Amino acid sequence: MTEARSAPAYGGESLLFLTDEQLRQGIEAMFFAYRGFTADPDRILAEMAYGRAHHRAIHFINRAPGTTVNNLLAILGVTKQSLNRVLRTLIADGLVESRVGKVDKRERHLFLTEEGSALEAKLSDAQRARMRAAYKEAGPEAVTGFKRVLEAMMDADMRRAYTKMRDGTS
Repeated sequence: MTEARSAPAYGGESLLFLTDEQLRQGIEAMFFAYRGFTADPDRILAEMAYGRAHHRAIHFINRAPGTTVNNLLAILGVTKQSLNRVLRTLIADGLVESRVGKVDKRERHLFLTEEGSALEAKLSDAQRARMRAAYKEAGPEAVTGFKRVLEAMMDADMRRAYTKMRDGTS
């Protein structure tokens, strides 16, 4: 007879059988954590009259220099109109450069300028500091569990895109 395996107990609670109240608390914790995670970059961006859409575009252009507009659309899951508005601003302000594709002239490849890279570093440094402090406080087992939870919450397509980006594959 095989014994059923369960997650280790946390504070006397089996993580496989959470109550609705415990799940609600987890949802609320994510909302508040996200507010904290975005607070520092939001302050930096507000000084430039930018928002989170600008931050996300800058982040993913930095992660994949030369990415196409279509690839960025797929990663961000936004409308073409919305992304074009953000990119126009970033290009006009000298943070992003759009280059015509060498193979397909219809493609636009996106790169951060030196100024764009400096802004991306400033935004990421603030978030890395917050993540580093939280990870240090929580400990290695919690970090591993947190990553597993986040990946499990992703839709299959998002998980594939995340895994490709994480692993540096195209």
